Amino acid sequence: MRRREFTSGLLVAAAIRTAQAREPAKQHRIAIVIPAGRVARIIDTGSRFWRAFFEELRRLGDVEGQNLTVERYSGEGLPEDFADLARQVVNRNPDVIVALTDAIAKAVRAATGTIPIVWIGGDPIPAGLATSLARPGGNITGVTVDAGIEIWGKRLQILKEVVPSASKAAFLAMRGGWEGTNGQQLRDASRRLEISLINMPLQESTPSEYRRVFAEIAEERPEAIIVHDRADLIAYRQLIVELVEKSRMPGMYPWRDYVEVGGLIAYAGDLGELGRRIADDVHQILNGAKPGDIPIYQPTKFELIINLKTAAALGVTIPPSILALADEVIE
Repeated sequence: MRRREFTSGLLVAAAIRTAQAREPAKQHRIAIVIPAGRVARIIDTGSRFWRAFFEELRRLGDVEGQNLTVERYSGEGLPEDFADLARQVVNRNPDVIVALTDAIAKAVRAATGTIPIVWIGGDPIPAGLATSLARPGGNITGVTVDAGIEIWGKRLQILKEVVPSASKAAFLAMRGGWEGTNGQQLRDASRRLEISLINMPLQESTPSEYRRVFAEIAEERPEAIIVHDRADLIAYRQLIVELVEKSRMPGMYPWRDYVEVGGLIAYAGDLGELGRRIADDVHQILNGAKPGDIPIYQPTKFELIINLKTAAALGVTIPPSILALADEVIE
């Protein structure tokens, strides 16, 4: 090769690299829709779930403010408004919609059959969101927090071991939770453990509604409380824990986030892991994957977290057998 030809080749290659460097990164836009709470909390310094979600997106190269725009929406705890909110989000035509809870996912799914949805919620098959976990089909994928039939019985069993004298416990959930599979599992477990379980349904996820329900709980005088794992509730975890503490009841929670703000005990999956899984699904879809071909993730690892400071404040002695099983003890 002549020197002039070689030099020309180098110049052409350099020009191509310069043009590529100047070409702006492809921009993507996602919408995040939560059922309740403030959208200001959906940030990389927020809850364990959102910290993991945004950290994983950054690791994968999707950076808010650079090549990624994030729009945030809340249903304000009012299910009757979810359909209108879903249409509002769909009309913005984002590349992906991240939907928290079955109710939000159903509303979004009813509003669009084409925009990809990444969801986190209960069992997607009876909810009508997917045909199977391996191949959900349609325009949806994500994470199910439904860990099978044993998880709720296990939570109630641990609570009974912590408070062996408890003969009555309250179940705090959104309306419909009692009739679902979780409620049935709890009822079956309560009969085996000889605990009378009281359903305390929330009509909406708002501070005033939590205070109303806890006033009713106080009248029933339960000796313990077990809290549902819906995202509607975790948005108000600080308020829930404060109300439980005021009621002087030992509480079993579905996520460690409750224990971190003062809850007694949680038997839970890792919300950080679930946040990373959701981010990975979003990244795959932004890069051309079809949501219906991405398997829905189901957690298999659970951890027991105990807050000894709260136990002392309640006058509860955690049995050595339970302490030995704990993955983490907060003192």
